[in-house]
Amino acid sequence: MKLYMTERSGNAYKPRLLLAMLNVPYDKAMLDFPNKEHKKEPFLKLNPRGQVPVLEDGGRVYWGSTAALVYIARKHGGEKWLPTEPAAMAEVMQWLELAQNEIHYGLQWARGVMNKIKTGNLEEYQGYGRTGLSVLEGRLKNNQWLALGRPTIADIACYPYVAVSHEGGQPLDSYPSVAAWVKRIEALPGWVKRV
Repeated sequence: MKLYMTERSGNAYKPRLLLAMLNVPYDKAMLDFPNKEHKKEPFLKLNPRGQVPVLEDGGRVYWGSTAALVYIARKHGGEKWLPTEPAAMAEVMQWLELAQNEIHYGLQWARGVMNKIKTGNLEEYQGYGRTGLSVLEGRLKNNQWLALGRPTIADIACYPYVAVSHEGGQPLDSYPSVAAWVKRIEALPGWVKRV
């Protein structure tokens, strides 16, 4: 198994974190982000979108953090990280929606603007980020985890950009339940730092 990634990508960190928690060996293929290796051949043959992560296993290629998380969870995590029962699976998947919408277009893009790797409307992105954080806070006030009362890929999908939300000008001071959840994730067996 090979994971194509860049060092600071939160999306590439998601499968890397799950692989570490499941103790699954894999090879890292680090791309040269400053020189835009992810936007050039031969990487574009792996992912025509020109984005990381890409997961390669058994001659098959899966691009995007959601596809990678689903593949890893089902192949190596059994029912624990992504159950197959329809209602339980849907409960997990709705949080992957939040990760790919309000968290992505809010926290991730605000961070990109503040780190000068993206341009755009910082206020708009922070607005999306506040929505995402408010949804998380509402859930986590009375729940330890996002879905099913245990860690799942729902938590892994939402965690990376929430954990560094301060880099986009959105500290977690107003979201104490979210801040406590971040600490719970970082206390899980197998947790690894982003870089």
